[in-house]
Amino acid sequence: MTMTPVLRKFALTAHVASSVGWLGAVVGFLALVVAALTSQDAQTVRAAFIAMKLTGWFAIVPLALASLLTGLVMSLGTTWGLFRHYWVLFKLLLTILATIVLLLNMKTVSFLAGVAAETGSADLGGLRGALWGELLHAGGGLLVLLVTTILSVYKPRGMTRLGGVSSTSSVRGRSRRCSDS
Repeated sequence: MTMTPVLRKFALTAHVASSVGWLGAVVGFLALVVAALTSQDAQTVRAAFIAMKLTGWFAIVPLALASLLTGLVMSLGTTWGLFRHYWVLFKLLLTILATIVLLLNMKTVSFLAGVAAETGSADLGGLRGALWGELLHAGGGLLVLLVTTILSVYKPRGMTRLGGVSSTSSVRGRSRRCSDS
C-alpha cells in the first residue's frame, strides 16, 4: 500500500524529526557523560547522572521508539518497502539493535542516578567508574545513528531477493531513482 503524497510528506517529516531528535539527544547525553568524567566537583557528577536519567527516559527513549515506528510506516507505505532494499533492511536492523541496547542500558542509568542522588560527596568513586561504560554506550549509539543517517542520505544500491522489481524506471532514455526517503 502506497501513501498519498500529503500523508507521505507528513510521515517523512515525523520520521526525520524523530531521527534527528534522537541523534541530538544522544549528543546531549554524551555531553553530560563527558562533563561528569572531567569534573572534580561531586555535585556536578551527581547532577549529571540525574540529568542522564531524565534525558534518557524523557527524550532519547521516546525519540528512539518514534523513529522506529515512523521508519516502519515509511518503509511499508512507500515504494522503498521494508525488505526490498538492503539499505532499508540494514537501517531497520541497526535501529532495532540500538533501541534494544538503549532500553537495557537505561536500567543501569536509572540505578546509577538513584545511587548518585543518595550518595555523599566522598562516595563517588564507583559512580565515576561507571561513566566509562556510559561513554561507550553513548559513543556507540551515536556511531550507529550516524551510520543510519548515512544510509538514509546515500541510499546505496542493491535489492534483496524479495526486492523483485527494480527501483529505477526509464523515462525518455534516462534512469530515475525513487525519491522517497
